[in-house]
Amino acid sequence: MEIHQLRYFAAVMDEGTFTAAAHRLHVSQSGISTQVAKLEQELGQQLLDRSGRRVRLTPVGEAVLPLAKNALATFEAIRHTAAEFADAVRGRVRLGMIMGCSIPAFLDTVADLGRTHPGIELSLHEGYSDGLQTQVLSGSLDLALIGYAGDVAPGLEVGVVIDEPIITVVPAGHPLDGRELRLADLRGEKILCLSPGTGIRAAYEDSCHRAGLAPRVDIDASSPDTLLRLAERGAGAAVLSASSAQGTGLRTVPLTDAATHARLGLITRRGRHSPAVELLRTRLLDALRAAQVRTPNPSVGARSGEPGHAGRAFGGQAVSRPTDKP
Repeated sequence: MEIHQLRYFAAVMDEGTFTAAAHRLHVSQSGISTQVAKLEQELGQQLLDRSGRRVRLTPVGEAVLPLAKNALATFEAIRHTAAEFADAVRGRVRLGMIMGCSIPAFLDTVADLGRTHPGIELSLHEGYSDGLQTQVLSGSLDLALIGYAGDVAPGLEVGVVIDEPIITVVPAGHPLDGRELRLADLRGEKILCLSPGTGIRAAYEDSCHRAGLAPRVDIDASSPDTLLRLAERGAGAAVLSASSAQGTGLRTVPLTDAATHARLGLITRRGRHSPAVELLRTRLLDALRAAQVRTPNPSVGARSGEPGHAGRAFGGQAVSRPTDKP
């Protein structure tokens, strides 16, 4: 087993296809396919189900993927620690983040960079996801954390942190509580959703179009917490992502025909980056992905806990670029 085989395996699942993984890693598709097959052969287990348009994990793959990502994170930590002693990384990094971001793993990594690498000059800019994409493309930002649905703008490379379906949130005991719903089942409810231009709103509207429905929102807000509090008070059914739907006393209900996912990702321009930018990008992705492994999304239909930090990231506005791959 070799470290690059684990990296290829993780990249295929992050990107959804061998082609996208090959493009991201600047490796031939056949090379990635061969190395993942060798990994499966060495383990004696099939990790990927290749029968559909989008690669999916087998049960063995679901168990192995978090371990592979932890191994990769450990390897990168070793490499960066050694690099710090060999030659201190210096330079300037202009980082963007979505409005109201409060993800501990993101903030901890940003704060930690100043302590471990005083030679790196870091500036942090808050904005909406569509504007952050434009700024990264223009070169005024080096990388940015955004919420989006579909694909990011051409010319950008994205490291996916969260890719999850939208769901409905209602108070315990609500008539929709405990059911599996289709989008059409919401017609008799007041719909609460994030503002136009956000990743979750784009995922909801595109899912409605795919289901042959006209998207309808009765109350919108810029914060998932606002929608959760309104749903808690009986103002309507909130449409959010699974990770943003954590709120005491509320229930999450799946939408079985919601085809377009809400996503959280770290974007950079395609091409080479300075050592300082690459260092921060790697640390952020490792920290954010590790946080997701440690705190998985709440079970659908279960009583949720305290409001989650990861889901708040989906409040940032995003360009909706629908794709055939959910």
